[in-house]
Amino acid sequence: MAKVSFRLVMPERELVNVEADMVVVPGTEGDFGVLHGHAPLISTVRPGVLEVIQNNKVEQRFLVVGGIAEVTPERCTVLADEAQPFEQVSAEQLADRERQAQDELTDAASDAEKALAQRNLAVAKDLRRAQAYYASR
Repeated sequence: MAKVSFRLVMPERELVNVEADMVVVPGTEGDFGVLHGHAPLISTVRPGVLEVIQNNKVEQRFLVVGGIAEVTPERCTVLADEAQPFEQVSAEQLADRERQAQDELTDAASDAEKALAQRNLAVAKDLRRAQAYYASR
């Protein structure tokens, strides 16, 4: 089977640069799998879990917060706002993130601060749900 070139990049560094059998990206409109020969596509990325698949098994997982995915027939590049290897993020860390976001919302003085805090809280909740789901897989 032909491989797809996959890169996961954050603003400050590249996390992954591999040849993969398949990559599953948490797109805003739903998860999508990328194989070699995929039709060209650009999608926004929602908070969730990105999977790199090799030899019919998940080789790597990453918790991503958002960003953009660009797909061509030969490659998939995800420009992530924030990403971490899945195994390096605990449920406790995500619970703390959610509590901090809730505190920010409570302390928000302006409409702009309130909107940002609401977004951060929604992201924190999405990440906790994704982590809980994939931790059992």
